[in-house]
Amino acid sequence: MSFSVEVLAGIAIELQSGIGHQDRFQRLISTLRHVLDCDASALLRYEGRQFIPLAIDGLAQDVLGRRFTLEGHPRLETIARAGDVVRFPADSDLPDPYDGLIPGQESLKVHACIGLPLFAGQHLIGALTLDGMSPDQFDTFSDEELRLIAALAAGALNNALLIEQLESQNSLPASPTAFEQVAHTEMIGLSPGIMQLKKEIEIVAASDLNVLIEGETGTGKELVAKSIHEASPRGVNPLVYLNCAALPESVAESELFGHVKGAFTGAISNRSGKFEMADNGTLFLDEIGELSLALQAKLLRVLQYGDIQRVGDDRSLRVDVRVLAATNRDLREEVLAGNFRADLFHRLSVFPLSVPALRERGEDVVLLAGFFCEQCRLRMGLSRVVLSPGARTHLMSYGWPGNVRELEHAIHRAVVLARAARSGDEVVIHARHFSLHDESTPATMSEMPEPQVTNRNLRDATEDFQRQMISRALEQNSRSWAASARALETDVANLHRLAKRLGLKP
Repeated sequence: MSFSVEVLAGIAIELQSGIGHQDRFQRLISTLRHVLDCDASALLRYEGRQFIPLAIDGLAQDVLGRRFTLEGHPRLETIARAGDVVRFPADSDLPDPYDGLIPGQESLKVHACIGLPLFAGQHLIGALTLDGMSPDQFDTFSDEELRLIAALAAGALNNALLIEQLESQNSLPASPTAFEQVAHTEMIGLSPGIMQLKKEIEIVAASDLNVLIEGETGTGKELVAKSIHEASPRGVNPLVYLNCAALPESVAESELFGHVKGAFTGAISNRSGKFEMADNGTLFLDEIGELSLALQAKLLRVLQYGDIQRVGDDRSLRVDVRVLAATNRDLREEVLAGNFRADLFHRLSVFPLSVPALRERGEDVVLLAGFFCEQCRLRMGLSRVVLSPGARTHLMSYGWPGNVRELEHAIHRAVVLARAARSGDEVVIHARHFSLHDESTPATMSEMPEPQVTNRNLRDATEDFQRQMISRALEQNSRSWAASARALETDVANLHRLAKRLGLKP
């Protein structure tokens, strides 16, 4: 069997049809899977020494969330270095990145596998991967035919990447190095809410507007701030971070604006504040709702006039800083309650962004789970970490009050538990490895990983466990200490004292 002119023409026409890139690429690999009669196909984008799945067919949904580094996947590294069609021996010793990720196939020990690197000029921009369960599944197709498919796919991907750059209002380099292999902050997800957020980030990043990022605890507000900064003209300059909730009132002003020697006890030298450090760059103020009213007034002045005064100094310094602020509070309610200045709120929220809660993001839960599984695989030196169908269903049915942060912790804990239950370096996560609980119920001891007691004393292990319990309770209760104390069935004053002793708060 070989490709007919009609088949090739049909693929070319589909790739040029005026539909979204995602739909176009999905149709491409679905068509290839049908024409080649293969069991799985994938289109991957290459960026920052890793392959990013753009469209898949015949693979588990969480593959779309995984990021395949060259260092962690020798087959993909072989494809990246090849420059031409790669036909892997059916019994190749190189582990397959999709092992355990083709539904109905427990193992890919012996199978047919082809990799097609995709180029723009001399620059690698992606790859097509084709897998078949029969060792001789692709023997009837010549390298020339496969090169034609690669050329069509590469042209479509190249156009899509160029259009993406134009749409994001970034200027295009004149040379073929348009696709520098630099990894940028990435938000995993394809749900309508997250796609809308990505569009809004692209729009506001090109401007110099202040941005207020709103969302529940654990949704990824810091990730949004990093994305805005990196995509902005200020991206080559510093992004400076400050958590306002972790600032003791006595040093908050110095942290923001700096101080001069002798300004107060302990000021033994001049010190730059966060605004000076972020000059010509971006300052990210996390938990902005925790700032005192006095500091809010001083922050407003900087935003209005662009000058700061170090503590103990009469002189003013000019700074050019873009401010991104984040909060898990409803600042409109805080304004009405008199806890937040209305003028500062309006100055910060010129372009507000809302980060959707994980429970509103549908199948993004599975994509993110795949992303964290791959992280765990690399970190723990495992050959594979996959989710069983039951585990995916379990993840989708839970409400995730702690959002993406809670999901990340749950995946890491499940990998530890699943690994402990079987020998070897292949981990399959089942629903039983997630001791998920109702949102109203605090974490119990059975839900925590067993403490590692090797070379550790009982006191250290106990304190580690207490830190985990308190941190989890705070995540599930929007950082409310009173609510966390109720969930843990302890007195709030005692909880504050314990948290201080454990280093969880200043």
